[in-house]
Amino acid sequence: MIDIDKAIATAVKTGKVTFGVDSVAQNAKTAKTKMIIIAANCPKTIRENIEYYSKLSSIPCMTYKGSALDLAAVCGKPFTVSALSIRESGDSEILKLTEVPEPDESAGGNE
Repeated sequence: MIDIDKAIATAVKTGKVTFGVDSVAQNAKTAKTKMIIIAANCPKTIRENIEYYSKLSSIPCMTYKGSALDLAAVCGKPFTVSALSIRESGDSEILKLTEVPEPDESAGGNE
Protein backbone atom coordinates (compact mmCIF):
# COMPACT_ATOMS: atom_id res chain seq x y z
CA MET A 1 0.00 0.00 0.00
CA ILE A 2 1.23 3.47 -0.87
CA ASP A 3 1.63 6.06 1.89
CA ILE A 4 -0.51 8.92 0.56
CA ASP A 5 1.26 11.64 2.56
CA LYS A 6 4.67 10.55 1.33
CA ALA A 7 3.43 10.21 -2.26
CA ILE A 8 1.97 13.75 -2.22
CA ALA A 9 5.17 15.18 -0.71
CA THR A 10 7.28 13.46 -3.36
CA ALA A 11 5.01 14.72 -6.15
CA VAL A 12 5.31 18.29 -4.83
CA LYS A 13 9.11 18.06 -4.64
CA THR A 14 9.85 16.27 -7.92
CA GLY A 15 6.81 16.80 -10.13
CA LYS A 16 4.63 19.63 -11.37
CA VAL A 17 1.85 20.48 -8.92
CA THR A 18 -0.56 23.43 -8.95
CA PHE A 19 -2.14 24.74 -5.74
CA GLY A 20 -5.43 26.61 -5.26
CA VAL A 21 -9.05 25.95 -6.09
CA ASP A 22 -9.15 28.40 -9.00
CA SER A 23 -6.20 26.89 -10.85
CA VAL A 24 -7.34 23.35 -10.01
CA ALA A 25 -10.81 24.07 -11.43
CA GLN A 26 -9.21 25.57 -14.55
CA ASN A 27 -6.97 22.52 -14.97
CA ALA A 28 -9.99 20.24 -14.57
CA LYS A 29 -11.94 22.17 -17.21
CA THR A 30 -9.09 22.01 -19.72
CA ALA A 31 -7.99 18.44 -18.80
CA LYS A 32 -4.41 19.57 -18.25
CA THR A 33 -3.86 17.49 -15.13
CA LYS A 34 -3.52 13.83 -14.25
CA MET A 35 -5.01 13.85 -10.76
CA ILE A 36 -6.79 16.20 -8.36
CA ILE A 37 -6.64 16.07 -4.56
CA ILE A 38 -9.16 18.00 -2.44
CA ALA A 39 -8.92 18.55 1.32
CA ALA A 40 -11.72 17.13 3.47
CA ASN A 41 -12.77 20.57 4.72
CA CYS A 42 -12.94 22.21 1.28
CA PRO A 43 -16.25 24.12 0.93
CA LYS A 44 -19.06 22.05 -0.55
CA THR A 45 -19.76 24.28 -3.57
CA ILE A 46 -16.10 24.38 -4.56
CA ARG A 47 -15.73 20.62 -4.08
CA GLU A 48 -18.81 19.91 -6.22
CA ASN A 49 -17.56 22.28 -8.93
CA ILE A 50 -14.13 20.64 -9.12
CA GLU A 51 -15.57 17.11 -8.97
CA TYR A 52 -18.04 17.95 -11.76
CA TYR A 53 -15.36 19.21 -14.14
CA SER A 54 -12.95 16.40 -13.27
CA LYS A 55 -15.68 13.87 -14.06
CA LEU A 56 -16.34 15.54 -17.42
CA SER A 57 -12.63 15.45 -18.25
CA SER A 58 -12.13 11.89 -16.90
CA ILE A 59 -9.59 13.07 -14.32
CA PRO A 60 -9.38 11.08 -11.08
CA CYS A 61 -10.37 13.17 -8.06
CA MET A 62 -9.37 12.10 -4.56
CA THR A 63 -10.45 13.50 -1.19
CA TYR A 64 -7.58 13.89 1.25
CA LYS A 65 -8.46 12.59 4.72
CA GLY A 66 -7.14 15.68 6.54
CA SER A 67 -7.93 19.36 6.56
CA ALA A 68 -6.45 22.05 4.34
CA LEU A 69 -3.84 22.75 7.02
CA ASP A 70 -2.85 19.07 7.11
CA LEU A 71 -2.56 18.99 3.32
CA ALA A 72 -0.42 22.15 3.42
CA ALA A 73 1.88 20.55 6.00
CA VAL A 74 2.34 17.49 3.80
CA CYS A 75 3.16 19.75 0.84
CA GLY A 76 5.53 21.85 2.94
CA LYS A 77 3.63 25.09 2.31
CA PRO A 78 3.07 27.90 4.84
CA PHE A 79 -0.51 28.48 3.62
CA THR A 80 -3.65 26.35 3.52
CA VAL A 81 -4.08 24.06 0.53
CA SER A 82 -7.73 23.24 -0.15
CA ALA A 83 -7.00 21.63 -3.50
CA LEU A 84 -4.07 20.68 -5.67
CA SER A 85 -3.67 19.25 -9.13
CA ILE A 86 -0.84 16.98 -10.19
CA ARG A 87 0.25 17.70 -13.75
CA GLU A 88 3.34 15.48 -13.59
CA SER A 89 3.99 13.11 -10.71
CA GLY A 90 7.80 13.13 -10.92
CA ASP A 91 9.26 10.29 -8.80
CA SER A 92 5.99 9.81 -6.92
CA GLU A 93 3.79 6.76 -7.34
CA ILE A 94 0.59 8.59 -6.46
CA LEU A 95 -1.00 7.99 -9.86
CA LYS A 96 -0.97 4.25 -9.09
CA LEU A 97 -3.77 4.92 -6.58
CA THR A 98 -6.12 5.64 -9.46
CA GLU A 99 -5.26 2.58 -11.55
CA VAL A 100 -7.88 -0.14 -11.59
CA PRO A 101 -6.34 -3.61 -11.69
CA GLU A 102 -7.49 -5.64 -14.64
CA PRO A 103 -9.30 -8.85 -13.69
CA ASP A 104 -7.50 -12.15 -14.24
CA GLU A 105 -8.79 -14.06 -17.22
CA SER A 106 -8.22 -17.33 -15.39
CA ALA A 107 -10.30 -16.33 -12.39
CA GLY A 108 -13.92 -17.50 -12.36
CA GLY A 109 -16.16 -18.30 -15.27
CA ASN A 110 -17.57 -21.55 -16.66
CA GLU A 111 -15.21 -22.95 -19.23
